[in-house]
Amino acid sequence: MLPPSPLKQTIEKTVREEWGRILACLVKSIGNLQLAEDSLQDALVAALSHWSTHGLPDAPDAWLLTTARRRAIDRLRRDRRFSQKQVEISYIADIENAFREEPDSSAIPDKRLEMIFTCCHPALERKTQVALTLRTLGGLSTEEIATAFLDKPQAMAQRLVRAKKKIALAAIPYEIPDSDLLPERIASVLSVLYLIFNEGYSASSGDSPVRVELCDEAIRLARIVGQLLPDETEIAGLLALMLLHDSRRLARMDSKGSMIALEHQNRKRWDQGKIRQGVALLEQTLPRQRVGPYQLQAAISAVHAQSADWTQTDWPQIHALYSLLYQLQPTPVVQINRALALSYARSPSEALDLIDEAASDGQLDQYQPYYAARADLLDRNGDKEAAKQALLKAVELSDNQAERAFLQAKIADL
Repeated sequence: MLPPSPLKQTIEKTVREEWGRILACLVKSIGNLQLAEDSLQDALVAALSHWSTHGLPDAPDAWLLTTARRRAIDRLRRDRRFSQKQVEISYIADIENAFREEPDSSAIPDKRLEMIFTCCHPALERKTQVALTLRTLGGLSTEEIATAFLDKPQAMAQRLVRAKKKIALAAIPYEIPDSDLLPERIASVLSVLYLIFNEGYSASSGDSPVRVELCDEAIRLARIVGQLLPDETEIAGLLALMLLHDSRRLARMDSKGSMIALEHQNRKRWDQGKIRQGVALLEQTLPRQRVGPYQLQAAISAVHAQSADWTQTDWPQIHALYSLLYQLQPTPVVQINRALALSYARSPSEALDLIDEAASDGQLDQYQPYYAARADLLDRNGDKEAAKQALLKAVELSDNQAERAFLQAKIADL
């Protein structure tokens, strides 16, 4: 008999690593996401009891899949309304025939790609897409997802239930989209993964500026999607971007939990392993000459990562990369970053003209990073009072306590 602690650790490891693959395989066979998830949960409960008595099976993932299949059939048979209908009885027989052979690990088909396209279907709102991806592909609990969004677990549970019902009622297929829809749907998948990472890297609210578990989960999911779609260069670009950003994790806060600007970070604390991985991905991807926004952002991050210190940063190159990015994504947000790069490559006054142009249509009136960036440019251009007013506005628009403290420290410095 295994002691409880190692057993629990083994089950948790299997769940986190194999949850998405097992669940996706179940859903493809059963055709019902809620039933598949409930059955897999039943299998996990059974594993705790069975494995503690009989020891670990040779292939824990295959054991879980087989047990979950049986529990799914049991659930269907227990449903009286279901059992009274001839069509559904035939459906159970079909499932039983499909599940007749016991799988081994190597024989479990990988249906995660179909699953992630379902989770990121345009019929679902973006927050639901993110939550459903974290649940079905990442294996995060409802409580963990609720914490990530600073929601109540009950509210998040209801959101997930509504999403599964919508998938069923709208008959959203569990399949890879047709080739004409694939580029648009891949863009949606990458956007969801990037949202997960960004919420971890720069938390929009709460007390901590970083949520490590979300960063790790986004990187893990991006690796999975990259393995499933190895020819998509933007997936490699997104993974490189995440790794390069995340390499700074330990240097972004001091011992008191206060944020440290990139300019003042101790670069010896940057994770060189992640930097090498990110740069290697770019070196493999950029020569294929299918450059997209994520690859360009990763290239910008790589310039920072490979600079010995702030003073040796190649700002002209960063400005040129942002200019290319603006051609692909002419958004005010890209223009802000382009202006900051221009301020170091040339002058803060030129950059102020650029950033004011980006804000001229009013889109940035309630966008906190705009006021923080403008304050920096005004300060370096010698207008301390205007810089202070911009920082006060940035503090007003920030919901993250660590970020507010960081901005208030800047005001004190002025």
